[in-house]
Amino acid sequence: MDKFASALAARPDWIGEAEWKARLELAACYRLFAHLGWTELIFNHITVRAPDDGSGQRRYLINPFGLHYSDVTASNLVKVGLDGEPVHATPYSVNRAGFVIHSAIHGAVAQAHCIMHVHTTAGMAVACKEAGLGTDNFYSAQLAGDVAYHDYEGVTTRTEEQAHLVASLGDRHCLILRNHGLLAWEESVPNAFFLMWTLNRACEIQLAAASIPGPNRAVTPQAITDSLHRKHRSVDPKGGLQQKVFDAMVRKAGIDSYEMLV
Repeated sequence: MDKFASALAARPDWIGEAEWKARLELAACYRLFAHLGWTELIFNHITVRAPDDGSGQRRYLINPFGLHYSDVTASNLVKVGLDGEPVHATPYSVNRAGFVIHSAIHGAVAQAHCIMHVHTTAGMAVACKEAGLGTDNFYSAQLAGDVAYHDYEGVTTRTEEQAHLVASLGDRHCLILRNHGLLAWEESVPNAFFLMWTLNRACEIQLAAASIPGPNRAVTPQAITDSLHRKHRSVDPKGGLQQKVFDAMVRKAGIDSYEMLV
């Protein structure tokens, strides 16, 4: 059964069915982030590329500026262009300063369907360390070779920084914004969530290990190779594992039906 079925009747006439489903899934993700405490007052974003609406333009769904993640619904999400401007009537504005990061990557990476940016304590702590994220714990070893770094250039409000962000990211899926926070992109919301969860968890373990006296135990290069996230993902290339994780966590966040998110 289509998990969105209960909410389809509430779809506004001006939103197509494919976009409505994308909105429901993204709203669920915002509520999940709120449940996990991955919020920063009214700041930060999760963005999703909107299905083709016939405009011929790439457009994206983003949270309304001024609402907490727990207030996000499928209806109040804002569809914007790469300039961060809404393309439909809405009472809400968009934090264009924050969208500078997302629009840069959405515009440059065709596969970047979903982009997540967080300021978790563990993520920001690791972002402040010169050495960055190690590869000596269960989760960080899975990300070896897939983490890039971007030097801090102040609050990300200048469009000139977009080219630097894209160059820093390269062909990797995780970006640690030095002195700032974490970013991950993927080809679906569940895949992006699973990747961000792995990245943040790696930072949490590194932070905890650093509080214990003594050196960390080294991990062999072969063990790292055998743990790589990309290899792990290839076990289920259609993303079924990530979907199971996402659906389970959405239920854990108290969302029993997508009808709750309209």
